[in-house]
Amino acid sequence: MLTLEAFEEASEIVQKVTQQTKLVYSEYFSAQTGNKIYLKPENMQVTGAYKIRGAYYKISTLSQEERQKGLITASAGNHAQGVAYAAKAYGCRAVIVMPTTTPLMKVNRTKSYGAEVVLYGDVYDEACQYALELAEEKGYTFIHPFDDPAVATGQGTIAMEIFKELPLVDYILVPVGGGGLATGVSTLAKLLNPKIRVIGVEPAGAACLKASREAGHVVTLPGVNTIADGTAVKTPGEHIFPYLQENLDDILTVEDDELIVAFLDMVENHKMVVENSGLLTVAALKHLDVKGKKVVSVLSGGNMDVITMSSVVQHGLIQRDRIFTISVLLPDKAGELVRVASVIAKEQGNVIKLDHNQFVSTNRNAAVELKITLESFGTEHKNRIVQALRDNGYEPKFESANL
Repeated sequence: MLTLEAFEEASEIVQKVTQQTKLVYSEYFSAQTGNKIYLKPENMQVTGAYKIRGAYYKISTLSQEERQKGLITASAGNHAQGVAYAAKAYGCRAVIVMPTTTPLMKVNRTKSYGAEVVLYGDVYDEACQYALELAEEKGYTFIHPFDDPAVATGQGTIAMEIFKELPLVDYILVPVGGGGLATGVSTLAKLLNPKIRVIGVEPAGAACLKASREAGHVVTLPGVNTIADGTAVKTPGEHIFPYLQENLDDILTVEDDELIVAFLDMVENHKMVVENSGLLTVAALKHLDVKGKKVVSVLSGGNMDVITMSSVVQHGLIQRDRIFTISVLLPDKAGELVRVASVIAKEQGNVIKLDHNQFVSTNRNAAVELKITLESFGTEHKNRIVQALRDNGYEPKFESANL
């Protein structure tokens, strides 16, 4: 049972290993949404995510014998690091099964805490099944990443901290993968204030809880497809599902493209790196049909590898029309390149890359292609640059931007 007494005990215990992640008021998102938006930055935890809470509390409830057998779990990354860190704190062995698609940074971080990492399967669900088989074969104690009331109780300590800082909070938004975080936060929130609304947010390409709630029972998706790898789960927790049915007020889904833009917003306005799963609650803010409410977005983690980060930034700049590519046809004669450049410069466009192709036509005097990749301040500025080129006799065509 997830009781108030258990949550209070967990709150005391997890303080031994957690950082204080005080709420951050967001002027930017508040102005955008018409609500008072506060961020709960669990990306600032020592392991880069909230998962250390549930892992550490769960291990605290085990007997010495259960710990000595060694611990095993499956995780796409954040629970892995939480278990590895907690196991090290308790001086016991940890084996972590991670999907083969897990970013290298998460694998290496998990190993750095002393855990043994086994890569298996394409998604979390396959890794979890293999971890259960290893637990049976080797006698390890299995620590489920979400489908465990004790783990969910540890995650729910986030809600305790939110209420201490913001007692009159109206809405709490939580990311949903398997549902452990949402279970803990929603259950405790309802115990403390039955009128509060707790909203789960899933990636549209892995909305297993939404499907399960609509069906009235746990269902397994045929597959998942999302850049939010930490929440790429096909089946929500069976044991915690009744809590999710009772205490979660609604489920919102977010497209991957929205996460990309949210990443830019967080970096530019709050100087914070938040992984795609942690950005679900930020992207969902504009889907909330309320005004004048106190809203807390839980940023569940910040463990994003640099390669993914660079890709997300590039795609985000393109989506926001901050980077775009056009092509124009020029006669092949002296001064044409300078003429185009001067039109762009007059509109304060910044040229990033040029590709001058003399072989686009057999008649070079009639047509030489110039592809230009430009940086702008946004859609309005981009349109001004394109219109200026048209006004000067060019016919710019939009191309796929590629840095």
